[in-house]
Amino acid sequence: MKLAHIADPHLGIRQYHRQTASGINQREADVAHAFRQAVDGVLAARPDAILVAGDLFHSVRPTNAAIVFAFRQFQRLREALPEVPIVLIAGNHDTPRSTETGSILRLFEELGVDVAADEARRLVYPALDLAVLAVPHQALVSGARPLLRPDGNERHQVMVLHGEVEGIFPADRSSAEYGGALVGLEELALTEWSYVALGHYHVQHEVAPRVWYAGSLEYVSPNLWGELVDEAGRRSAGKGWLLVDLERGTAEPHPVSLARKILDLEPIEAAGLPAPAVNGLIADRVAAVAGGIGDKIVRLRVWNIPRHVGRELDHAAIRALKSAALHFHLDLRRPDIHRTVGMGAPGRRQTLPELVRAYLERRPLPAELDREAFVHLGAALIDGVERDLAAG
Repeated sequence: MKLAHIADPHLGIRQYHRQTASGINQREADVAHAFRQAVDGVLAARPDAILVAGDLFHSVRPTNAAIVFAFRQFQRLREALPEVPIVLIAGNHDTPRSTETGSILRLFEELGVDVAADEARRLVYPALDLAVLAVPHQALVSGARPLLRPDGNERHQVMVLHGEVEGIFPADRSSAEYGGALVGLEELALTEWSYVALGHYHVQHEVAPRVWYAGSLEYVSPNLWGELVDEAGRRSAGKGWLLVDLERGTAEPHPVSLARKILDLEPIEAAGLPAPAVNGLIADRVAAVAGGIGDKIVRLRVWNIPRHVGRELDHAAIRALKSAALHFHLDLRRPDIHRTVGMGAPGRRQTLPELVRAYLERRPLPAELDREAFVHLGAALIDGVERDLAAG
């Protein structure tokens, strides 16, 4: 008995400003490319069942192009594997805030896909002696949670769930996807399942034997660079999907080939350096990239660069780099001593991002708003403004 485990395609995401010749956002096209490859791989593997563990779309109301593309890919699966069950659950990104809004995922029921959009569903496939507990994001955040334990006499007991398993996300959350429902390890009854297919964490990772995050198919986290670091730390196989063998208890990574490289270049230490020297180091870092930075996504951090030096950099050359890459982020970091605001007695003063974070943490918010995600976004925006000012 083999299962295909796919998670977090995030179809329809839009990043940066470049478009394809047909007018589609380039990153939206890149993400579609990854999903098409995953479908190609599943068709070649011919599994007994297919599980899609949430966040098929990046937003509740995806673009028409994203909807049509997704429908065609599921249609390919259904036509080539007509007897294979396909289970699709909603993640936090494709879950409406209001239950009256309705979910676009219901569309795929027209193709015979079993969809769990708001409530948990127990799906039984007698021919396979298989039961699947499908637990979408909404089932974990509204009302009483479903019991996350097997039920019935089927030989193969599988759960597919979209949430944040306690203790798995990185401590600094720099690469974490916000807005997920926290699930305790004790809730999952890990040893009772034949397999648990998880979605929401974008790094492919084994939580426990027979319990896996498949990871996202492309780099779609708020912090791509933190995701790269997290992947390296976990020795992840990279982006792709999992082919699970229930008899053997194995999950085999099947990578997808990404449309472009994402590079985090070696940082520059600019303390004490004049602008011409920093310009030269920037040029050296870029020149060292094999094949150049054309159409790649690139970040270059410059540490301890005073505001006046940032203003004196060769901004014409920087604009040329930004034009060459799909996205070139020159991240200028001012010395910490210059990042203080406010008045008061002598001693360490809070930085502006710290002040904003403290304010947002105590500000009254609507009950349905995720405070942690709200605070993180506010602090990140202020921090970004400060860096832009430093860049001049």
